[in-house]
Amino acid sequence: MRQDAERNRRRILDAAREVYAEQGVEAPLDVIARRAGVGNATLYRRFPDRAALIEAVFHDLLAATREAGERARESEDPWTGLVAYVMHIFTGLAEDRGVTDLMTTTIPDIPSLEDLHAHNAETFGHLLARCRERGAVGDDVTVEDLLFVLAALGRAVPAAEAASPGAWLRPLTLFLNGLRSPAASLPGTPLAPHQLQQALSRLHSP
Repeated sequence: MRQDAERNRRRILDAAREVYAEQGVEAPLDVIARRAGVGNATLYRRFPDRAALIEAVFHDLLAATREAGERARESEDPWTGLVAYVMHIFTGLAEDRGVTDLMTTTIPDIPSLEDLHAHNAETFGHLLARCRERGAVGDDVTVEDLLFVLAALGRAVPAAEAASPGAWLRPLTLFLNGLRSPAASLPGTPLAPHQLQQALSRLHSP
């Protein structure tokens, strides 16, 4: 029975990974169960809710993204590190619709995702501070500015990739080049951290 249970668990995870990549993390659980060749009851015995399944499917990928952030922090040139980290994230968005949902929105009750979002903000904060010291970005660019624009651009990556592979590189490069421009003062007031979370939560609409 233990072997059967483990086999079913692996089938569910493999099916969920495929379905999430195609449809995003709001894909119906019964679609995943059917693709795995198990009943809904079996899926719920292994994973009591959607958050538990997402955590299991994406845990290793989120850990790898965190490691990429650590490497970016250690870059000798902070601008090179920042660009490399952004490109790492966006390449993942282009490959997997589920990754797009996780990286560009706030979804509750997924511990490894919550940890990564916090680490992500710290990583960009660290890199922006070092870039500002070298005059590589404007003094008034905040972490929230960067995270909000990257999330908004990131939501469009799957559609751009489907239309023409790699098409998302143009608007992303346009934005990154804009960060390096001698900054005229940005209009308005930057989002506070709690306002950014509210905005990202609204991007995640089932």
